[in-house]
This record gives sequence, structure tokens and C-alpha cells, in this order.
Amino acid sequence: MRVVIADDAVLIREGLAGLLAELGIETVAQVGDAAELLRAAALHQPDVAIIDIRMPPTWTDEGVQAALELRAAQPEIGILLLSQHLDLAAAVALGRAGHTGVGYLLKERVAGAGELAGSLERIATGQSVWDPEVVSGLLRRGPADKLGLLTARERDVLARMAEGRSNVAIARQLVVTERTVESHVSSILDKLDLNPDGDDHRRVLAVRTWLVPPT
Repeated sequence: MRVVIADDAVLIREGLAGLLAELGIETVAQVGDAAELLRAAALHQPDVAIIDIRMPPTWTDEGVQAALELRAAQPEIGILLLSQHLDLAAAVALGRAGHTGVGYLLKERVAGAGELAGSLERIATGQSVWDPEVVSGLLRRGPADKLGLLTARERDVLARMAEGRSNVAIARQLVVTERTVESHVSSILDKLDLNPDGDDHRRVLAVRTWLVPPT
């Protein structure tokens, strides 16, 4: 796998690149601002771009805006927002930009290089990965549209689906059987009126419905 790292802190860029190199992930470019990110992505065509939310010149949402531009210009590149800040507006913006190959993780909550590498692998293959803190923050916004039809437990299951967890992992975390989780997932998909055109695709659409509120 090939990645571009966009972060204004040189030590963080180099540290990430070193950790990923140990796991066989190549960093094809390290950049410090949004403009450099877009140029590097166009030049190197990475599998995933790892992007900090706050970068020069204002250190507000330059990373988010660059991620949106990158998704519009090169939708085949996966996007991982990796930040120390919980920004629900950034999460929603990323969700609106596309429901496949995206993720948002908080730096201090990534347990290690192996966990980060696993998240990058999922994003590179078109899956979505959301930090539990991001999921919890979005969940506290309250139900929107059809999501109000879901039970509390179904919302718990959907939140964990948004974290990229399998039915087996969800069952383990909620201390229920896998069959119980399968039942909840089926109910979620039915209540959200998602047609049975492939379980994986419907799971992604369910997460997108939950993540992105109506405009």
C-alpha cells in the first residue's frame, strides 16, 4: 500500500512514516499543507491520503477542505482524517463527500501501528472507519428522519457498524450472540428501506444514512 501523509508537524509525519514502513506500507510523500497534498496526490496516486484537519495557514479546517477537493478530483484515493481534535462538522462533511473509502480517527486513541495499518487497509478497499468518539458525538445529535424508527439497541449496532466492526466483533462488544446482531442488522436495513442488493453495500448505505443528516 502507498500513502501520502499531510500534517503540519514534521515529527508526526516522520513518525507515522516510520511506523508504517515497519509494516510494509510505503509513504510516497510527506507534506505540510493542503496545496502540497493535492499536488502530491496527483503526482503519486496513493492508495490512501492521511490528512490532519488543521493545517496552515489558519489551522482551522484546511485539511477537511483539501480532503473534499481530493475526493472530488480523485475519488479512487481513500481518505483518512487523522486528528487530535473531535470535529463533528468535519465528519459530516467527509460523509457527504462519499460513503466508501473514508475514515476519521483521533490520534491519541489509535492504539498502535497495527491498528492504524488495519484501518488504512479497510479504507483502501472501500470500507469506512470511524473513531468511537466520533461515532458517539454524532449519535448524541439525536435521530434524524428514518433513524428515529430505530430502537436504542439498533442504534448501538449501527454505531458500531460505522466503526467498521463485523457482526462477530459487534456481538463480542455488546455481549450478545452473532445471530442477535444479524437480526438487529436486518431490522436496521429494513427500517432504512435499503434494498437487498448485497449485504456489504447495504451496510455501507446504512452507515451513510446515519452519518449524514438530511439537508
